[in-house]
Amino acid sequence: MAHTGKIKSYDTAKGSGMITPEKGGDALPFNKSDLQQQGQEPRAGQAYAYETREVNGGKVHATSLQMEQGKSPEGQKDQARKQQG
Repeated sequence: MAHTGKIKSYDTAKGSGMITPEKGGDALPFNKSDLQQQGQEPRAGQAYAYETREVNGGKVHATSLQMEQGKSPEGQKDQARKQQG
């Protein structure tokens, strides 16, 4: 994956959301069909790797989103529990 970022928002009713690039810049839109794990709904703060593509006259969208293991808020909590023993 070329880029990483965190989910800014996701609307389950619309099946679309926004991801904020880790390196800075404007949040990029994405659709449910762009998610690699179709069965999981992304939540704000979760880390994802993604590709970009240009649509509609040069607007950049995130595509091929893949949740990054160990970088989601839940993954961090699980790692902390394992370390505590």
